[in-house]
Amino acid sequence: MGAGTNAVVRSGLDVVVDEGMVRLKGKRVALLGHPASVDRSLVHLLDRCLQQDVNLVRLFGPEHGLLGDAQDMAHVGHDQDKRSGVDVISLYGPTRDSLFLKREQLADVDVLVCDLQDIGSRYYTFAYTIAFALRAAAGTATKVLVLDRPNPIDGFTVEGNVVDPKFSSFVGEYPLCNRHGLTLGELCRFFVAHDKLDVDVDVVWMTGWQRSMLFTDTGLPWVLPSPNMPTPDTALVYPGGCLVEGTNLSEGRGTTRPFELCGAPYIDDAYAFVERARALAGAKGLPGVVLRPCFFRPTFQKHAGTLCGGVQLHVVDARAFDSLHTSVALLAAARTFTGFDWRRSTYEYVSDRLAIDLLWGDDTTRKLLDEGKDASTATAHHEAQRQAFLGTRAALLHPGYA
Repeated sequence: MGAGTNAVVRSGLDVVVDEGMVRLKGKRVALLGHPASVDRSLVHLLDRCLQQDVNLVRLFGPEHGLLGDAQDMAHVGHDQDKRSGVDVISLYGPTRDSLFLKREQLADVDVLVCDLQDIGSRYYTFAYTIAFALRAAAGTATKVLVLDRPNPIDGFTVEGNVVDPKFSSFVGEYPLCNRHGLTLGELCRFFVAHDKLDVDVDVVWMTGWQRSMLFTDTGLPWVLPSPNMPTPDTALVYPGGCLVEGTNLSEGRGTTRPFELCGAPYIDDAYAFVERARALAGAKGLPGVVLRPCFFRPTFQKHAGTLCGGVQLHVVDARAFDSLHTSVALLAAARTFTGFDWRRSTYEYVSDRLAIDLLWGDDTTRKLLDEGKDASTATAHHEAQRQAFLGTRAALLHPGYA
């Protein structure tokens, strides 16, 4: 179903627009958004505010910037929006301190509107940018208005383990599972409860959304929220595919299918790579996905301009597919090739721990793989944490989402 007036789902922004933006009239307003902050007619939140003469005093941009033009981990400077003349404050600069919206930046703001399309995985940093904004607004007169959007990979599937505080980082700031099955509005409930915040927050819930929906079921238009999230298919593989960032494998950045492709120049036999991944999947196997041996040449980032042997993930049954488990099997297989290594450079402002441990939120999984364990064995310890998180998660679910 295409986007338009017959869309099945109305996002939080659609609800606000259909109300005539009355929640913002007569208020001093700041926006936290990105390119995907659009309504069902593909009109951006900023443009809707300008059309309705909303008094905009400040704009904030998360990782990748308000325009979404910056690549991953590329620091973004402050700017001025050319159309409105409003200052744009970057919340992803050269230091970790730059991630935090400051209380003084809200001193002249009545309402901070947060509209960021999340993709259902804890590594994706937009949710933490909103969490930090909630902290800044706590104890102030500023209301935080969160416009809810669909979890594009469904709202009930939960995969993985919970972040150990010793491995917290900007890809794992809170004790969430890798794939959390929550919407952004529900995540905000979690942040407020976890941080015990006294904050005036109002979530504008969607209408028509059901937890079983994939993004393609919603009737809403997809706008890439970050440069390497071009399609809903990308979001589906991302809970596991992002783990590849913690290695010297290419995760497909610099190609047209990021996170669906995985490989490296030292994988000289793509067919052997696939066979080993299947063998090292363990008892769980690889349901819902076909691993296709392939070769690709990234145009930028890891191994730019160099031929890589590897695999493309073709999801044939989204309900059966376990993205996290599949990518762990790929990592187990990649370890068998001479030349494989874990990423050892600074990652998301952290240099004293391996990137893969930050992504997993522990070092146990990596150590088990380093011992030669298969994917099922290396992730078996995740299950108890997943079950505990399911209990925490139950209290966060919005009852209007069937």
